[in-house]
Amino acid sequence: MNSKVLMIIILVILVLGYFYVSSLPSQQPTPTPQPTQPTQQTNVKGVQIGPRVKSSNCQINGPLQDKDCTPGAIDPSLTKDVICNSTFTTKSVRNVPSAEKRQVYEEYSITSHQPGQYEVDHLISLELGGSNDIANLWPEPAEPRPGFHEKDAVENYLHKQICNDSISLANAQQEISSNWLQIYQSAPNIINNGM
Repeated sequence: MNSKVLMIIILVILVLGYFYVSSLPSQQPTPTPQPTQPTQQTNVKGVQIGPRVKSSNCQINGPLQDKDCTPGAIDPSLTKDVICNSTFTTKSVRNVPSAEKRQVYEEYSITSHQPGQYEVDHLISLELGGSNDIANLWPEPAEPRPGFHEKDAVENYLHKQICNDSISLANAQQEISSNWLQIYQSAPNIINNGM
C-alpha cells in the first residue's frame, strides 16, 4: 500500500471520528449534590433542640426555663470524643458576650437583679455539647433550691455518665433540655456526691 493512500485513509478515519464524537449528546458533568437543609433550625452557634418561638415575655418556671424561649441548642462539633477528652475545658468554647447576656435578661423581663441571684446558664451545658446560642441560654435562679448550683451537679453527673458509656450524648442532651429537675430528683444524693 502506498503511503499516500495510507495517509488518506488515516485522515478519513480522523475526520469521521471527529464528526461522530461531535454528533453525540454533550455529556455535562454530574452536578455535585448540595447538602440538604437540616430539619432543625441552624445558625452559626449551634443546632436547636426544638423551635424557639418566643424572644420576649419569657417566664421562668420555678427552676426551669421557658421552653418557648430556651428550647436548648447543641454544638455539633462537641462530640463525645471531644468532651470526654482529658484536655477539653469549657473555657475553650465558652463565648457569651455581655450583650448576649443582657439580651437574655431582657427576654425574660428581668430589669435588675442582685449579684448571685441569677446566672445566665447554658440549658445544655458546654460539657454536654451545648451551644452558646441564645436558644440555649436563660437566667437561671439560685433560689429557691434546687437552683443553678444543683443543676451544675446534674451537669457534672451526666458528663461522667456519658464518658462512662452509661448514657448517650444525645440522650443526656435531650433529658437535661426537657427537665433537668427530674434528673436531680431521681438521685439527688448520687448527683451531689459526684458519683
